[in-house]
Amino acid sequence: MSKILLIEDDDVMSTIVKRILQKAEYQVDHVRNGKEAFEALEGTGYGYDLIITDIMMPYANGFEILSKVRNLPDGRKIPVILVSNAGNEDMVKEGLKLGADEFLKKPVLPAELLMRIRRVLQHEN
Repeated sequence: MSKILLIEDDDVMSTIVKRILQKAEYQVDHVRNGKEAFEALEGTGYGYDLIITDIMMPYANGFEILSKVRNLPDGRKIPVILVSNAGNEDMVKEGLKLGADEFLKKPVLPAELLMRIRRVLQHEN
C-alpha cells in the first residue's frame, strides 16, 4: 500500500481527496499547511511514496515544499503532484520547472486524480 502525504488547507477539498484515496486503498496522512508538511516529512524521514500539495497555503507554499523535496541530501526523489485552483500557465510552468511530476487544477476529478497517481507511482517503480 502506497503512503501519500496530502497537504491541503481547504477542509472540504482535503476531505474529498482523502476519501477518494482511502477508497482506492492508499494510506493517507493529511496536514493543513507548509509548516505541518515539513514536520510530517521530517518526522517520517521523508518516507512517503507520493506528495500531493496545494500551491497556495500558509507558512510555506507548494513550490517551497516541492523545492525542499527535490533537494533531499540523499538524492532520493519523491514524486510530487501540485494542485491549485489558480491554474494559470505561469504557475504550471513554474511547478514543472521546479520538478513537479503532475499538475492538477481544482476541482479535482476523482478518476483523473487516481489515473495520475497510478501513472506517477508506476513511473517511480
